[in-house]
Amino acid sequence: MTAMIENRTFDEIAIGDSASLSRTLTEQDIQLFAAVTGDVNPAHLDTEYAEGSLFHHVIAHGMWGGGLISAVLGTELPGPGTIYLRQSLEFVRPVALGDTITATVTATARVAEHRHVTFACVCTNQKGQDVIRGEALVMAPAEKICRPRIALPDVRVAGHAAGERLIALAREGGAPVVTAVVHPCSAIAIQSALEAAEAGLIAPVLVGPEVKIRRAAADAGLDITGLPIEAVAHSHAAAERAVELVRSGAATMLMKGSLHTDELISAVIARDGGLRTGRRISHVYVMQVPGRAAPLLITDAAINVEPTLEDKRDIIANAIDLAHVIGIAEPKVAILAAVENVNPAMRSTLDAAALCKMADRGQITGGVLDGPLAFDNAVSESAAREKGIVSPVAGRADILVVPNLEAGNMLAKQLTFLGGAEAAGVVLGARVPIILTSRADSLPTRLASCAVGVLMSRVASGAVPE
Repeated sequence: MTAMIENRTFDEIAIGDSASLSRTLTEQDIQLFAAVTGDVNPAHLDTEYAEGSLFHHVIAHGMWGGGLISAVLGTELPGPGTIYLRQSLEFVRPVALGDTITATVTATARVAEHRHVTFACVCTNQKGQDVIRGEALVMAPAEKICRPRIALPDVRVAGHAAGERLIALAREGGAPVVTAVVHPCSAIAIQSALEAAEAGLIAPVLVGPEVKIRRAAADAGLDITGLPIEAVAHSHAAAERAVELVRSGAATMLMKGSLHTDELISAVIARDGGLRTGRRISHVYVMQVPGRAAPLLITDAAINVEPTLEDKRDIIANAIDLAHVIGIAEPKVAILAAVENVNPAMRSTLDAAALCKMADRGQITGGVLDGPLAFDNAVSESAAREKGIVSPVAGRADILVVPNLEAGNMLAKQLTFLGGAEAAGVVLGARVPIILTSRADSLPTRLASCAVGVLMSRVASGAVPE
């Protein structure tokens, strides 16, 4: 049966009539209120700041409670057709996360000439203490209204908490990492390097044509005074020189500027003078998906176009190493295909089965593998149950291994542009991490990518040099 919402007309309201509703304050309530109003007062959003404030914890925006009063007037008493005329509020106590607030309105006066009704308003917490008191004046409806109650949309807050955690971890690990920024000849490339430097993550060395670098900075109004520049003639030379800086120990990480990814990777994997190891290099996205507490790693969506079985073994190993570094002790690895059954006509399902057996034999370690798994079975426990899949990975995957670059690229972009996910990315398997950022990346995403690279640069990658 459809829930209905019904008003009380002016003639139906008597002095002393009251109505109320209750709501428990959540972190998402605070975030949504801040997003709608633009009120980013740190007392409501910054835990560290709030600890040193008068109340020593995050509190709700005062008008969040005021909004509950408005909700009672608009939906309960008088309800639909009410015209809000005036409201006074006195904020008596703060509202903390987890507090259950009950807003109550009680009719105290009626003026028939204009259908005006005055209501005493009070919000109380779960202890029965008043947190807000006030008075409202409304014009009550003259006609009866009964309508289906509108179902609210499922709203998810796409925050940056995971990226902020990665940045905090990277800062705690030591001094900024000396990073060769390859061919930073665009505003976004220089800005990314400066932002990461200001965040205390990297100490950038700009590698490329000096005239172009300085012109790009000047055109964008960016100050690169004091940043070292390794001057070379063109982008190919920039990639080669950046690799030389790493080999000599003058830099411990690479960051892509405004050159094509293939151009940089070619210098990295060059047999003479490159940064090869015993592992295939691969790209890993660390994605924070709204509605999911833990990060989701997707690989490979940027480097290996049609990886072989041997390539996939290394792709998985690289992703497991990264998962360990960001705090996932035993990552659950789902090897994706279109179906969850092995089908000889689909190479992705055969590879998945072989990779799982390789893990059984100790050829892949550090995580729990299962596959083939369709995407829904990998991330949804209910979908896995529906298919009768019994697995420690199904529905709980930390790492998604895609069949090829096209599948990975489309999956990552769908999660980003349709699902509101934030995607940090890094290339692993070389002697040092390689940060790849995109012009479409937000500032938090660029910083999170740098943070992932910094964390990986400070630990052994598990790759064996050739």
